[in-house]
Amino acid sequence: MEYTRLGTTGLQVSRICLGMMSFGDASRGGHPWVLPEEESRVLIKKALEAGITFFDTANVYSAGSSEEITGRALRDFAQREDVVLATKVHGRMRPGPNGAGLSRKAIIAELDASLTRLGTDHVDLYQIHRWDPATPIEETLEALDSAVRSGKVRYLGASSMWAWQFSKALHVAGEHGWHRFVSMQDHYNLLNREEEREMLPLCADEGVGVIPWSPLARGRLTRDWDDSTTRSETDEFGSRLYNDGDRVIVERVAQVAEARGVPRAQVALAWVLSKPVVSAPIVGVTKEQHLDDAVAAVDLELTPEEIATLEEPYTPHAVVGFQ
Repeated sequence: MEYTRLGTTGLQVSRICLGMMSFGDASRGGHPWVLPEEESRVLIKKALEAGITFFDTANVYSAGSSEEITGRALRDFAQREDVVLATKVHGRMRPGPNGAGLSRKAIIAELDASLTRLGTDHVDLYQIHRWDPATPIEETLEALDSAVRSGKVRYLGASSMWAWQFSKALHVAGEHGWHRFVSMQDHYNLLNREEEREMLPLCADEGVGVIPWSPLARGRLTRDWDDSTTRSETDEFGSRLYNDGDRVIVERVAQVAEARGVPRAQVALAWVLSKPVVSAPIVGVTKEQHLDDAVAAVDLELTPEEIATLEEPYTPHAVVGFQ
């Protein structure tokens, strides 16, 4: 495993971040394809043994059970200071007023709830899961700054939003002397490269580390286009992310992988890892082979010709995942 700084911070993270949305309790509102705790622990332990130290979850994943599973496994298999633990806030956690969003009240309450579920006194990276148009960004940023100053949070991050929104947040935080976002978790892979237009150049200019979600395009880049999985058959959100025009890119990945003699997942991840602005793609796994491929991708260096072959068929996509 290789390690890098998260953006221009001093924080070191593994080049692969393990996404914890795959682990949870389906009976508590989790996706039907999530792994229960016993199976999850096997993969989390294997990830740690492979040198992965970066783990990303969220309060909304399986109604909090992902955080619980993550926290228990890391306490049992690792030393707290050896791992970088990230979680997120924004989504609805309970009905009624203040049960979601990025108000000061919601952030303080949800941070404490996440810390309880994770069984820790601090989160290394606390991220806003989406932009909250109903709350002034000044209120959100001041609440997040107070969370850092309290010692409950080490660094702040953000997830999918418009580049102008992220730029505004960075500017406002700087104006007030508040802690700024140091990372951006956005949708970026061979099938959707819209972030290359504005968000990635902004992150590069501001020294923000990028930790893309869905770097394998919900598994689309790892199998034949017409093949399906339990997740693809039940993932309503994922079904809106890609279209039949992406088939040719999937075929290009297969061609490069066959020529290299490696699984397709390694090629798709190696492409993401080749981008200088990317600190660590967030990889979700449900099988040991998924984890093996993610780790192996760190050592796979694509040639400029292979990268051009993979990128050439790309066509513009509508932005999906935020408003």
